[in-house]
Amino acid sequence: MSKNPRKSFRVLVIDDEPDLRELVELTLIKMGLDVVTASGVAEAKECLDQESVDLCLTDMRMSDGSGLDVVRYIETKGYDVPVAVITAYGSLDNAVEALKAGAFDYLAKPVSLDQLRTLVRSALALDRSPVKVKAAAGERPFIGESPPLMNALGLIEKLSRNLAPVYITGESGSGKERAARLIHSQSARADKPFVAVNCGAIPENLMESEFFGYKKGAFTGADAERDGFFQAADQGTLFLDEVADLPLTMQVKLLRAIQEKHVRKLGDTKEVAIDVRIVCATHQDLAKCVDEGRFRQDLYYRLNVIELKMPALREMREDIPAVASGVLSRIAKHNGVEEPQFAPEALKALAAYDFPGNVRELENILERALALCDGKRISPDDLQLRRADTGDMASDIPVGDKYPLQDYLDRVERDAILEALDKTRFNRTQAAKILGVTFRSLRYRMERLGIN
Repeated sequence: MSKNPRKSFRVLVIDDEPDLRELVELTLIKMGLDVVTASGVAEAKECLDQESVDLCLTDMRMSDGSGLDVVRYIETKGYDVPVAVITAYGSLDNAVEALKAGAFDYLAKPVSLDQLRTLVRSALALDRSPVKVKAAAGERPFIGESPPLMNALGLIEKLSRNLAPVYITGESGSGKERAARLIHSQSARADKPFVAVNCGAIPENLMESEFFGYKKGAFTGADAERDGFFQAADQGTLFLDEVADLPLTMQVKLLRAIQEKHVRKLGDTKEVAIDVRIVCATHQDLAKCVDEGRFRQDLYYRLNVIELKMPALREMREDIPAVASGVLSRIAKHNGVEEPQFAPEALKALAAYDFPGNVRELENILERALALCDGKRISPDDLQLRRADTGDMASDIPVGDKYPLQDYLDRVERDAILEALDKTRFNRTQAAKILGVTFRSLRYRMERLGIN
């Protein structure tokens, strides 16, 4: 049967409780939307087959089935309809299951009408064509065709079509932030803000004001009102990098903001609604952090709805020549110099190297090689790789390679830092302790040497 034509956005509301169904219906009508209602799963399927709808709001538990049945029916039929589920308060497992099945978001009972309106406005934007963020000419977010990379890119494409929280794992330098930006740029939120926050770089006493903002006069030095990260990312994506570094006190506040979808500035008495998609990342084992009591379990489950693992460079060795060529081309263009060619032996050496710092380390290696080569060809000596078979460091460099002195000292310092980071699984705080320097000093040295 052909579907009826529609004149405006139409929402299908599914609930076997007449009172709640009517409340949601009246709220949506006041927003200027057309509303179709169904009292159960069977009736909802009939409506979906006959009506053109832009959004589906479904209760999780009904007398003849569940909201998951609706989500899966829409997926099976191939209907391009975003689905949000309404679940009992505290039933996080049901919400997570729905998000993994294909729902884009959920609401907890009792339903907050402010949150409902925010969700609907966000959902209906999913029906519009995404605004793609164009890369620079010739630049691709990820280069390669190895199975690990293609699996990650396939999942990124799926994640771009919903609002489920994403937890990105992977070693330092494996492209976690780049993956987060790609998810955002391929979504319907592409023309909205993408705010990246390094949770490990914010002093603990400033975290609350940085995340939630503050009113003028809230504390000494608050000379003007300021929005926090949540307000800055409103209607867009908030990327929390190194989320495992958040102190427990901040984890509690973050969990509440995510669950309630409201934030309150320091010094303010009222809360404001926020519409933010959360994407987080860390190189640490977050489940282990939970076991050790360093990360809240309830926050872990709220953030880790769908996990995206970014492969290490050594796991996609067949892509290394292509990745190296792409990185070298970008660096040469940035420096305004002619792009040299790789000697075959240099590409072979790169493909055999383990890259503990992944693509970030590759970029640093090629920056240096571009400066050291004759301008036409990069040789293995120009790469100055650590010996992969023995792990020998710069202390084994022949005397003739120890000049100029500053270059030699930089190599020694860089190798020592990389070794400490490798031993601590890139935990910078622990690496600083091993090296006998302060965390601030290590950050400065890493920036100076191009490690981070």
